[in-house]
Amino acid sequence: MKSKNYLTILIFLLIICFGIEDLNAQCAMCRAVLENNADNSTAEGINDGIVYLMIFPYLLMGGLGYIIYRTHRKQKQQKQA
Repeated sequence: MKSKNYLTILIFLLIICFGIEDLNAQCAMCRAVLENNADNSTAEGINDGIVYLMIFPYLLMGGLGYIIYRTHRKQKQQKQA
C-alpha cells in the first residue's frame, strides 16, 4: 500500500516537472536584452537553459530529503526490533 502512494507521488512530481511546456524563467535584465533581438530562438535557448539549471537544486534537495527519511525509518525499525 505504501509503495503505491510513493509511486503516485513520484509520478505526480514528474508530471509537474516535465509537463509544463511554456515557462518564462528569464530575469528582467535578460528579458530586456533578448526582446531587442528579432531572433526568438536565442530567447528560447536562454529560457531552456535556465529551466534546465533550475531542476538540479530540487533534485539534490529531494535526494537529501529521501536519504534523511530512509535513515530515520531504519532507526525506528531497529528500535522496534
